[in-house]
Amino acid sequence: MARAHSAWLAVLFGGFIAGTVDIGAASLISGRDPVLILHVIAGGLVGKAAAFPGAAGTAVLGLVLQWAMSIVIAAIFVFGKRFVPMATRSWILSGLAYGVVVFFVMNFVVVPLSAYRRVPHFTALSFSENLAAMLLFGLIVSYCARTTRT
Repeated sequence: MARAHSAWLAVLFGGFIAGTVDIGAASLISGRDPVLILHVIAGGLVGKAAAFPGAAGTAVLGLVLQWAMSIVIAAIFVFGKRFVPMATRSWILSGLAYGVVVFFVMNFVVVPLSAYRRVPHFTALSFSENLAAMLLFGLIVSYCARTTRT
C-alpha cells in the first residue's frame, strides 16, 4: 500500500511541478505572458477563435488542461517504468530519455490532433529551446519518481 501511495504522490508532484515549470518555460521561450500561454493551451481544446476572447475562464481552462496532461504524462512514466529496466537505474538518463519522447509525442501527435490541427515548424533555435524544456519536464517527473516502485 505504501508503494502505491508514494507512486501516486510522485505522479501528482511530478505532474504539477513539471506542468507549472513548463508554462514558465513556454513563456520564456516565446517571450509571451504566461496567461497568453494558458489561452493557447485552452485553444488546443476549444479552438483558437474561442480561446482568446474567453479572458480569465479560458486561462483557467488552460491551466487545468496543462496540469491534467502533465499528470497523465507523469503517470505514464511512473507506472510504465517497471517495463523499462533502464528507468530504474538512473533517474537522470531516464528523465532525459522520457523528455525526448514527450517532446516528439506532444509536437507531432498531440498538437496535430488538437483543435489547432497543425504540425509545428521549428528553426534550429526553437527546436533546441523546446526540446530543452521537455528535457527539464522529463527530469522533474523522473526525479519525483526516483524512489517509487510500482
